[in-house]
Amino acid sequence: MSKRDYYDILGVARSADEKEIKSAYRKLAIKYHPDKNPGDHEAEEKFKEAAEAYDILSNPQKRQRYDQFGHAGNSASGGYGGGGGMNMEDIFSQFGDIFGGGHPFESFFGGGGGQRGGRRVARGSNLRIKVKLTLEEIAKGVEKKVKVNKQVSCHSCDGSGAKDKSSFHTCKTCGGSGSVRRVTNTILGQMQTTSTCPTCNGEGVEITAKCTTCRGEGLERGEETIAINIPAGVSEGMQLSMSGKGNAAPRGGVPGDLIILIEEVPHESLKRDGLNVIYDLYINFVDATLGTSVEVPTIDGKAKIKIEPGTQGGKILRLKGKGIPEVNSYHKGDQLVYVNIWTPKVVSNEEKELLNKLKESPNFKPQPGKSEKSFFERIKEYFE
Repeated sequence: MSKRDYYDILGVARSADEKEIKSAYRKLAIKYHPDKNPGDHEAEEKFKEAAEAYDILSNPQKRQRYDQFGHAGNSASGGYGGGGGMNMEDIFSQFGDIFGGGHPFESFFGGGGGQRGGRRVARGSNLRIKVKLTLEEIAKGVEKKVKVNKQVSCHSCDGSGAKDKSSFHTCKTCGGSGSVRRVTNTILGQMQTTSTCPTCNGEGVEITAKCTTCRGEGLERGEETIAINIPAGVSEGMQLSMSGKGNAAPRGGVPGDLIILIEEVPHESLKRDGLNVIYDLYINFVDATLGTSVEVPTIDGKAKIKIEPGTQGGKILRLKGKGIPEVNSYHKGDQLVYVNIWTPKVVSNEEKELLNKLKESPNFKPQPGKSEKSFFERIKEYFE
C-alpha cells in the first residue's frame, strides 16, 4: 500500500512555511492523540501518520529530498523512512517543543517527562550496515537479504528480564505510575515537580527474581535475516532506514532502527555519471574510415550500434533511456558511447608499405576547414 502525500496528510500547500506546517500538525495531533481516543486504532494510526509527515516537512534537508524524490528520498519502499513507522516514544521524545513542554500534550492531557502515561519505555540503539550494489541492481532496484548480528529479546524470558510472571510486582515507590511527584514550598507558594521514579527507573514495576539467561536485561546476542527492498536509482552514500529493525530494547521496549548505507560496486566496463552511463568504445582507423557495426555492453545486456563512415575520434553516440532511473520517477538517463580511435604501436613491413601508399592519397591528408568540431565542442553541443 503506497504512502499518502505528506502535504495532503497535514492539509497544507507545498509552499507552506514552517509556521503553517507546525500549526497544521498541532491541530491533528490534538485531534487524534491516543489519550483522547482510547482504544481507537484508526485514530492512533492517523496520529502516527501526522507525526511522520511533520518529521519530514519540518526538517529543511528532509523536506528538500522529499520534494525532489518523493518518499524514496528519505526512505526505501515498504516501510522505511526518516519518519516511516514511527512509534509513540519517537513522537513523544522528538516533538515536545510543539506545545512548549517536555511532553507534546502535557498541557492538554496531563502527560509528562517524555514518558507515556508516566511510564518510561526503553528504546534500543540504532544499527548501521553497508550494502554493496552493482550497477545493474541500482538500475532495476533489488531486494537484499542480509544477516544482522544484533541484540534480540531473550528467548528464556521473552525480553521481560524476569524469571517468571510471578517475579513482577508493582513498584511500591511510584505505585506503578513510573514517576514520583514532589511538592516544594517556595516564596511563591507550593511548586509541584514530577520526575522518573528512582526505584523502577520509570518502568512502574519491580523484578524480584531476574532471568538467569539474560540476568534481568531482557536481551541476548542473536542473528536476524532482514529483507531490504532497495528502490531503483539510489546512489553512493545514500542512507535508507528501516524502523524497528535495530537492536532490541531492554524489557520489551521499543527496538531501534536499521540504517542502510549504500555502496556502489564499480562496473568492469561502464561508468556512472549521475543518471547517465558512460562507455569508452575503441575502434581502429579502418573501421572509423569505412564504417562498421559493433556491440557495446549496457546495463540491460548487449546493444548493437552503427559506426558511420568517416567517424572521428571523440564522437559521442547516445543510447536513449539506457541509463539509470531517477529515484521515485519515470525519468531515465542515457548511455553515452565515447568513440576512441585505436592506433597500433607495432606494424609489419607489408603494413608499413600499405600505410605509406595511403599517406600519399589526398583523402588521407588533413583538410583544414573541413574537419569536424572538437571533442569539447561536441560535448557542449550534446548537453545544450
